[in-house]
Amino acid sequence: MNTQPMPVGQAPDAFVPVVTSLLGTDLYKFTMLQPMLHSMPANLAEYRFVCRNTPAYPLCEIRDEVERQIEHLCSLQFTEDELQYLGGLRYLKSDFIDFLRIFRLQHRYITVAVDGDDLSIVAKGPQIHVMLFEIFVLAIVNEVYFRRFATPQALAEGRKRLSQKVAQLRDFGARGQQRQHPFEFFDFGVRRRFSATWQDEVVATFAREVPEFFKGTSNVYLAKKYGIVPIGTMAHEYLQTFQATGVQLKGFQKAALENWVQEYRGDLGVALTDVVGMDAFLADFDLYFAKLFDGLRHDSGDPVLWGEKALAHYTRLKVNAHTKRLVFSDGLDIPAALGLYEHFADRIQTGFGIGTNLSNDMGLAPLNIVMKLVSCNGQPVAKLSDSPGKTICDDETFLAYLRQVFRIGT
Repeated sequence: MNTQPMPVGQAPDAFVPVVTSLLGTDLYKFTMLQPMLHSMPANLAEYRFVCRNTPAYPLCEIRDEVERQIEHLCSLQFTEDELQYLGGLRYLKSDFIDFLRIFRLQHRYITVAVDGDDLSIVAKGPQIHVMLFEIFVLAIVNEVYFRRFATPQALAEGRKRLSQKVAQLRDFGARGQQRQHPFEFFDFGVRRRFSATWQDEVVATFAREVPEFFKGTSNVYLAKKYGIVPIGTMAHEYLQTFQATGVQLKGFQKAALENWVQEYRGDLGVALTDVVGMDAFLADFDLYFAKLFDGLRHDSGDPVLWGEKALAHYTRLKVNAHTKRLVFSDGLDIPAALGLYEHFADRIQTGFGIGTNLSNDMGLAPLNIVMKLVSCNGQPVAKLSDSPGKTICDDETFLAYLRQVFRIGT
C-alpha cells in the first residue's frame, strides 16, 4: 500500500499543498474545455460553491487556509511531461494542448469569503479560464476540512473498509456470476475525497488487487501515474452552457449533443441525461444521436427506472442495446453497483462510477459540496434534476420557464 504519511500533527503554520499538479482533476474538465475553446471562447460564466449538508464545524473556520491553497493552485502550470501525456489522448487536439501550455488559473477570477458560518466561493470570468476551478476548489475544501480528522484511527478505519470492498469484489468474482457483459467500475472520487494521498492509495489498491473489475479513474493525474484509463466525457455545465448561447431554449440539448459529435467524431460517446430530466432528454435523443453516442450516464433519480427507460427507448428506435452502455454514477457503493449490474448486464453493457464511497469512506460524515455553473453570458442557467434537492438555479422565473418549455411537472 501507499505509505505516504497523512498530514497528521502538522504545525499550524505549515503549508501542505492539496493540489500539486493541474492533471489532478476530472478528465471531463478537459474534454468539456476543448469544445468550449473551439466553439465559444468568449463565454462569460459564474460558478458558485454550495454545501448541501451541515458540517461538523463551520466552514468559515477554514477560509484562510482555502485562500492559501487557491493562491498556490494559481501558481501551477502544466509540465511538458503532463502535456505529452494529454497529447497522447487521441481526442485532445494539438491546438488545445498548446492552449494548456500557456494556461494558468487566474486568482483575480475567484473570491473566497465568509457568509455567516459558511464559505462563499465564486469563480466569475471567461468560462475557458474559470471552469477548471470547480474540481480543484472542491478537493481543496474537502482536504482542508478533513485535516482536523486525519488521525491514525481514521486511516485505519479507511483501510479496513477498503479491504472489505476488495473482499466483496473477489467474492463476486469467485461466485462466477458474470452476465452477458462484464462488470466494470471506475473511481470518480476527486471532488469529495478525504485527501489526495488517500485517493492515491485507494486507486493503487484497486488497480493492484482487482484489475479484472477496476477499469479506470476520472483523476487524470492518477490515471497517468498508474497507467490506467482516464474516464469521463461531459458534465451538467456543458449542456447548461447551451441554455445561454443563442439557441432556442427548447433546442439546447440537441445543440450541445451536436456540438459534441462534431468535436469528437465518435470518441467520448457517453451522454449525460439529467440536466432537464430523463424524459425530456429522451425526447431529444433521436435515432441520429442514439446511433452516434455509445451510451448514457445516470446521475439522478431512480437508477432502475432510468435504465428501463433507456432500454425501452433503444427498443423503440430499433437500436441493438448490446452495442450500447449505461454508466451509473449517482451515490453508488460496491453492493449497489453489483445489484444494478445483475439487473441490467444481460441486456446492455454497464459501467459504474463510484465517488465518495471509494475516496472518503473513513467512518466520518462526508461533506455534500458542489460548485456549479449558475449563469453564462449574463443569463441564468439551470439543472432540473430527477432527484429532489439537486435542482440548481438562482432565478426562479427562469426555472419556471424551463419547466414550461420542457413540460416538466405539468
